[in-house]
Amino acid sequence: MTALDLLTSALGVLVDTDPDSLESARADQSGHAAPGKPLAVVHAETVEHVQTVMRIATETRTPVVVRGAGTGLAGAANGGEGEIVLSTRRMTAIREVRADDLLAVVEPGILNADLNDALAEHGLWWAPDPASRAISTVGGNIATGAGGLLCAKYGVVRDAVLGVDLVLADGRLLHLGHRSVKGVTGLDLTSLVIGSEGTLGVVVGATLKLRRLVEGTTCTITATFPDVRSAAAASAAVTASGTQPAIMELMDAASLAAVATMLALPAPAAGSAQLTIQTDGPAAVAEAAVIAEILTAHDGATLVSSDREEGERLLAVRRAMHPAMAALGTTLIEDVSVPRSAMPAMFDEIARIEKAFDMTIPTVAHAGDGNLHPNFIFEGAEPPAHVWAAADELFRAAIALGGTLTGEHGIGTLKSRWLADELGDDQWELQRQITRVFDPLGILNPGKVFAADA
Repeated sequence: MTALDLLTSALGVLVDTDPDSLESARADQSGHAAPGKPLAVVHAETVEHVQTVMRIATETRTPVVVRGAGTGLAGAANGGEGEIVLSTRRMTAIREVRADDLLAVVEPGILNADLNDALAEHGLWWAPDPASRAISTVGGNIATGAGGLLCAKYGVVRDAVLGVDLVLADGRLLHLGHRSVKGVTGLDLTSLVIGSEGTLGVVVGATLKLRRLVEGTTCTITATFPDVRSAAAASAAVTASGTQPAIMELMDAASLAAVATMLALPAPAAGSAQLTIQTDGPAAVAEAAVIAEILTAHDGATLVSSDREEGERLLAVRRAMHPAMAALGTTLIEDVSVPRSAMPAMFDEIARIEKAFDMTIPTVAHAGDGNLHPNFIFEGAEPPAHVWAAADELFRAAIALGGTLTGEHGIGTLKSRWLADELGDDQWELQRQITRVFDPLGILNPGKVFAADA
C-alpha cells in the first residue's frame, strides 16, 4: 500500500486531498511557494493522530512538513511534491491552567490571542506577542522562536516555555522539560526544539511559563522624527537610559506612509519616521516621562497618552504593517537582528543598499530588542536576482555589526544559503548531525534550514 492508502485507511476523513487544500499548503505569508503539490494534508486532532502519521511516514520513507496556521515568513512550513503536510491547527485545547504555579499546558494549534483571552479570566497571560497574534499559533511561535513586540522586557519564546511534548520521526512521544521554575537535569532539549522549525520532531503540547496580568497604568508614547536615523538613535538612547519599556516599535518613512494609505490616515511628512513606545506596571508613568524627555531631546515630536484604548489604536498602526506591504505587491519580509546600540548603523546600511540597488526597502523594527524587518517589494511569484543581491548585502551587514540572520522568522527555505556564513562550517555540520540523531531517515522538513546545497 502507498503512504496515501495507509493514511486514509488509518485516519479516514482527516486525510485531505482536496486540490484547494493542497495548493494552500504549498505557501505561507513569505510569498514563497514550494515546488509541486503535497501528497495530502492530514488534519491531526490528537497526539495519537500525529503518532500514526509519523509511523506511516517512517514505514514508507515519506517526507513530512509540520504546519500550523501558515503565517510563517520563511517558507519553513510549505509542503511540496510528494510530502505529507501534517497540520496541528485543530489541536487547540488548553489542557491545564495552574495560577498557583504560573503555568499552562496547551496544544500547539491554539492562537496567541485566543490563549491570552482564556488566560485573562485567571488573571494571567503568556508574554510572546507577534504582531500577528490574532492569526498565529503557539506551536508556530515555538517552531520559529517568534517573540514579537514584548521581548525586550518580557523575554523571547525560550524564556516562556518550560517544556514541550514532542513526537519523533518514528512516532515515539517524548516529554521534554519540566514544570518547576528550575530544572537542569541533562541536556536542555526543550531549548533545542524551540526554533528548530520542524526538523527535530512534531510539537504536540507545551508547558508555558505564565505571568500575572500587569497592574497599573499603561502609557503610550508616540514620537515623529525628521528621518529614520534620528528615530533609531532615539531608541538606542532610551535603551541606554535604563528605562524598560514593554514595547518600542519603529517605522521608517516608507512603511509609515504605506500604513497611512491603507488605513486612510493623514499622510505623514515626507521622510518622517515614528517610534511607538509603551510602558507598563507601577513605574509606567515615571518611565514614560523620562522617555518623552529623551525623545524630545532627539528632535522627536512627542505625545504621551495614558488611555489604554488609545494606546491600542496607536499600536494598530504598527500591526497593520504586513497587510500594507501586501497591498504594494509581492513582499519578501526579512528579519535581521543587531545589538541595540547598532540600530542607527543598521539603518545607515539599509539606506546604502537602497541607493546601490535603486530600490525602496520599507522597514519596521522591534527597536527595544534590535530586531529589524526590512521589506523587499517586487512583481511576480519569486524574488528576482537583484532583490536577492540586495538581501545578501543586508544579511552580511547585520552579521558584520554583531547581529544575526534572523531574530524570529527562522531560516526555512529562504535563508538556508546564508546559514553557514553566520555559523561557520564546523558548527553548521554539527547542527546537521544533531538533526540526524532525531531524524535518521531525513523525513522531517527536508530541504529546510540545513539544505543540502546550502
